[in-house]
Amino acid sequence: MSTDIQRIDSTERLSRIVIHNGVAYIAGVTGSNPEADIKEQTRDALAKIDGYLAQAGTNKSRLLTAQIWLRDIDRDFAGMNAVWAEWVDPQGVPTRATCEAHLARPGLLVEIIVSAAV
Repeated sequence: MSTDIQRIDSTERLSRIVIHNGVAYIAGVTGSNPEADIKEQTRDALAKIDGYLAQAGTNKSRLLTAQIWLRDIDRDFAGMNAVWAEWVDPQGVPTRATCEAHLARPGLLVEIIVSAAV
């Protein structure tokens, strides 16, 4: 088992991707357009996650866990879930938690954090 830690796309606040012991941890991902609805923001965030997973040498079929944060769970849970169901690999469904949270900027409706085996 390797104890090396690889950090990708780091800033003074966070690393977008951290790889350790064969697991890629992807930092929270949001959509780019804060004026979009929950479905568009979720699609955008998941497309970004696909790219980060590829950078880490893995893909969504190897997801281990997901945390999904919604600004308004009552309003947006069904819309987010519809997009998630289209995106997630049915043979590689991760553990998942979905919670309501005050997100970092106005207009953000969803933030998604995932980890995947490399």
